[in-house]
Amino acid sequence: MNSETALIAYYAKRAREYERIYLKPERQADLQRLRSFVEGSFAGGDVLEVACGTGYWTEVLARSGASVVATDINEEALAIARSKRLNPNKVTFQREDAYALPSFSRKFTAGLAAFWWSHLPKRRTREFLLGFHRVLSPGARVVFIDNVYVEGSSTPISRMDADGNTFQIRRLEDGSQHEVRKNFPTESQLRAAVEGLASGVEVEFLRYYWILTYAV
Repeated sequence: MNSETALIAYYAKRAREYERIYLKPERQADLQRLRSFVEGSFAGGDVLEVACGTGYWTEVLARSGASVVATDINEEALAIARSKRLNPNKVTFQREDAYALPSFSRKFTAGLAAFWWSHLPKRRTREFLLGFHRVLSPGARVVFIDNVYVEGSSTPISRMDADGNTFQIRRLEDGSQHEVRKNFPTESQLRAAVEGLASGVEVEFLRYYWILTYAV
């Protein structure tokens, strides 16, 4: 099983326990900041969310966005997201591959990917960004949020591959063990990744999370 297939299989199995990660006591102040940031950033926007998972951030987007199309490759995660019963006139869930987004019927004025960047293989980051930007309107606001590595709170790094991708060994409730790619970029690496593709780039590092914001 290659790393992409393994990642999909892992999140399918983890879907029902995924949102427990947001219950860690030490992360609550940062999470409140992220929720407020997302709600404020997408007010009135027509938003495409990539890798929405169980819909935790979709629910936040729906508070202020005009419309949200939330996509993920995992039906197991999407089933949980759909069970949240968000306003169907505002929120649509679709099964899509983040690396092969379809030609939607309209361009989006904003895009969000929460906790997806860290799973991108470094050699495919540019490929993903080009595909993501293709379905956004000129000037669209883009936000990525993801984890900062914090000793004692984050799962330890188990290895690094030849491309510089780092991996963790994760265990699920059923006792199964999974190797998951999880990268922790620096500010300079984030800026370099979007160079030539973005304007107004802003990077903010909190204690446990980082935020990358720009316009296409």
